[in-house]
Order: sequence, then structure tokens, then C-alpha cells
Amino acid sequence: MQLTKLKRRKRIHSRVRKKISGTPEQPRLNVFRSNKYIYAQLIDDVNGVTLAQASSFEAAVANEGNKAEQAVAVGKLIAERATAKGIENVLFDRGGYLFHGRVKSLADGAREGGLKF
Repeated sequence: MQLTKLKRRKRIHSRVRKKISGTPEQPRLNVFRSNKYIYAQLIDDVNGVTLAQASSFEAAVANEGNKAEQAVAVGKLIAERATAKGIENVLFDRGGYLFHGRVKSLADGAREGGLKF
């Protein structure tokens, strides 16, 4: 049986999710990458709540240049929103994507913004 890209990514993501879970003190930084945009969420899995979110769909990020530069801007934006809520440490959840390209750019932007993971 041949897996589609989506099924393969979901399988990898579920394998990672077995091991990591966000808490209120150290939430999970989840990344979702579509063809056009990139999204980041800080999730508290204990209470099932999204604490903060940022995306390249927002007007502040949409005119940043190419998609990799937008991903860096989203990383900085999510870091800024996290520090405003007093969150410094996060668990990075790459969402089943390879840590490469836009996902890596977002992580680098979040680290530049002050998040530790």
C-alpha cells in the first residue's frame, strides 16, 4: 500500500505526539504549513486550550517577502505573544514536517524572539 503525503505526515505527527504534550508552564509550539501560509500555535494539552497563535495570513506578516521570510516573521510574532503571557520555554512540535525550509525558519525566528526549546 502506498501512502499519500498527507497520511505519511499524519502518521509521523501521531508518533511524535505520543511523546510530547504541552503544559501551562511549557506549552507545545505546533506548526502547520500549507502551500500558501504557515501557522503556529502555543497549545496547553493538559487543559486543551490554545494560548496564543500567529500566522502568515495576518496583515503584519503578509508583506514580509517570500514564504521563508514570512515564516521567520511568524516565529518572531509567536515569541512576542508568548513572552507577553509569561511563557519562555516551549516544546517544538514540527507537525510531521521535516525540520527544513519554512519549518526551520519559523523555529529560528521563535528562537530569535526569545523562546527556548
